[in-house]
Formats: sequence, C-alpha cells, structure tokens
Amino acid sequence: MFFLNSVRDSFPLPAIYEDDTGLLEGLNFSEQENGDQRFLLQKKEEFLASGEVPLTGPGGYATYIYCFNSPLLNYIKLFPLVQGLLVGLYIALGYFLFSSSKRSEQNRVWAGMAKETAHQLGTPISAIIGWIEYLRDSLGDDPAHLEVLSELNKDVDRLELVADRFSKIGSDPVLQTADMFQELSDVRQYLERRAPRKVFFDFKVPEKPLYAMINKHLFAWVIENLVRNSLDAMDGKGTISCKLYKQNNNICIDLSDTGHGIPSNKFKSVFNPGYSTNKRGWGLGLSLAKRIIEEYHKGRIFVKSSKPNEETIFTIVLPITG
Repeated sequence: MFFLNSVRDSFPLPAIYEDDTGLLEGLNFSEQENGDQRFLLQKKEEFLASGEVPLTGPGGYATYIYCFNSPLLNYIKLFPLVQGLLVGLYIALGYFLFSSSKRSEQNRVWAGMAKETAHQLGTPISAIIGWIEYLRDSLGDDPAHLEVLSELNKDVDRLELVADRFSKIGSDPVLQTADMFQELSDVRQYLERRAPRKVFFDFKVPEKPLYAMINKHLFAWVIENLVRNSLDAMDGKGTISCKLYKQNNNICIDLSDTGHGIPSNKFKSVFNPGYSTNKRGWGLGLSLAKRIIEEYHKGRIFVKSSKPNEETIFTIVLPITG
C-alpha cells in the first residue's frame, strides 16, 4: 500500500493494484470505479486475457500492478487508421473528379462530332432534293420514272431522319407519350423490307396498349441498331422476335434473335465504344443505344441472356406512363 500511495499522484496511466490478500484498488479511473471490486475484477480479467504481464510490487512482495492505456493513448492508436482513411478518401475524390472531367470532355467531343455530321449532311441532302424536283419536272408523268423518283424521295427522307438524329445528340430531346407497339411496328416495317428473305420477324402484340415517354426518332434508332446487329449475327436466316410487356412500373421490351450469341463475360462490354465482332463495324451502335436509353430516357438496356444459335435477348426497360 505504501508503494501505491507513493505513486498515486505521479502515475499517469489507469492501473489496478492488487495486494497479497487479493484486494483490488483502482488508480486513475473514476472515483466510483476506483473502489468498485466488480469493475476492477472485470478490468483485471480483460488485462490477463490480452496476454499482458502485470508488474510485481517492490521488494518481491506478492502484489501486482495492472497498467492500462489512457483514453488519449487509445485515440492516438487510431490516428494512423483515420489518416489512412482520409488519404484514401482524398485519392478517391480526386479520381472521381478526374473521371467526371474526362467523361464530360468525351461527351462534348461526341456531341460536337454528331452535330457537325448533321450539319455536313444538310447541304448535300438539300442539293439532292433540288435535283429530284428538277428530274420530276423534266421527265414528265412517265410511271416508271415517277416510281424511281418516289423511291429516291424515300431515301432522301431517310437521310434527313439520320441527320435529325445526329443533331439531337448532346441536346435535350423532346419526349412525348407514344404507343410502344406502334413505334416498334414502324421500325419493323422499315427493316423487314430490307432484311434477307429467310429472316422472319415475330413481334407479339401486347394484351393492351402500353405507353411511355420517348423521343420517337432516337428510340427508333436504338431499335434499328439492335435489329441490325441481330441481322449480322444470323448470317441471312433466322428469327427476330420482340415481346412487349409491363413489369411493376416499367415497360420492358425483349428483343431476341437466333444468331451466334454473346459470351456471358461480354454482356457488359458489348456496350463499350469500339466493341464489334463485325470487321466493317465501328462498334458504336450499342454504345449509342445505351446512351440514348439511359441518359435521354432514364431507362436501362442490357443483355438478358444468350444461348449460341438458339436465342440472345436484349432487354430495354422504360418508365411507364398512362
């Protein structure tokens, strides 16, 4: 006890003194805890369980002193961890800002190229329209000539549509409520006339009309890209199917084909710019489709499943209206 009294005022750390009778006395705990045997016994057991070795009393007396870290020392132990977390957070924030800046720059370049393409297409399209009108006036009412001019007009209309689509990239598109099956059918009619004869289209009519807010020109572009990819994957024969249905508060479109299929480890990378299995392709179609669906229509597009030469399904999910 003399030893405890001699160090009481100068000892800086929490400690427990145990005399030769087993009586425990606390030092530098709270006033109540210093004399609480149950509390001190619990702290002693924690000390021994940690593998620490107690100090023996002076002169070899059968007394023990169990020393503990102060709260301040425990906080100091956490400092490297906190410092590491702060450094990690700083690095993550820097990476996020850098990535966002890079992505924003890429988007501006993408939008600028699209608008410039639309602008460059405008001049020759206007010239072609003028030549068609000149030919119509020059050739008269010959049915054969009129049929050719009619087809030329359709192709010019198509070029104008393509230019209009490019001009909308990078700007806020106007969305309007549309009957989704009707929009899908319009794209089907256009592509079915241009598909190989051994390719069949099976677009199932939903039980009731389903409506969503879309930009018709851009949405049609997405479906065209998906169908063209299906045509490339089927080597001139097979079936392209489309199923339109409601799920929760969304409209889902399952567009499938019987082509070569997509490996499961490529389900996400097929949407990356430049990814293409077609030697003549640029690998921009699916990347553009993803941008249109997710950024402009607040929806999702993904590969649902794929079995080579059996069925590959792309799914589009859009918020429902009406």
